[in-house]
Amino acid sequence: MSLQHLILMRHGETDWNAQARLQGHRDIPLNSVGVAQAVAAAPSVAALSPEVIISSDLSRARSTAVPVSALTGLPVSFDARLRETSMGRWEGLTRDDVMAGWPGEWEKWRATSAHNSPPEGESRWQVAGRANEVVDELEATSHQRALLVAHGGLIVGLTGRLLDLPDNSWGTLLGIANCHWVVLHRFLGSWKLHSYNAGLGGVILPGGEEELAGA
Repeated sequence: MSLQHLILMRHGETDWNAQARLQGHRDIPLNSVGVAQAVAAAPSVAALSPEVIISSDLSRARSTAVPVSALTGLPVSFDARLRETSMGRWEGLTRDDVMAGWPGEWEKWRATSAHNSPPEGESRWQVAGRANEVVDELEATSHQRALLVAHGGLIVGLTGRLLDLPDNSWGTLLGIANCHWVVLHRFLGSWKLHSYNAGLGGVILPGGEEELAGA
């Protein structure tokens, strides 16, 4: 096991984030705020000294990875397994839209275990599984420090899985703010949480449900 440090960075803001719309697999680009966030966050992430950068293939993550790549001189590879949770028929909708169209389903999805999913979408468990394949493949390399640039829901699920948290407790993990990150460190053979929702803004306290899995 060569991999010792794992940095999980969420992409910057998009217009759909600002509108609290569920993005899922929709390829929504960064807006001007998101671009500025990525540039501002890059020096702090680069200072964590990643040796490899892998990004979701969705443009909002790809664009977020670019400033870190420029500072570190590392190329960015892209992997569809780091895409956000597929939100199925909910993609493009707001919470109010979902609550009106699927009475009771929003609350069930938000409050219960990692195995629930939107209609025709993915569960957090499924998303964590495909993301974990990327981590497993990194284990076979000589890299000790890796940066994955991805999405809020994926980062929550992957964090829960790597820390071996009971899957029915994953919903207790807060969402990750735009251009914030999680740092995991391996100690005595298992992953430990070093930083959660770290970023230039310090600790971000959610005001309701701004930070949504699937966004």
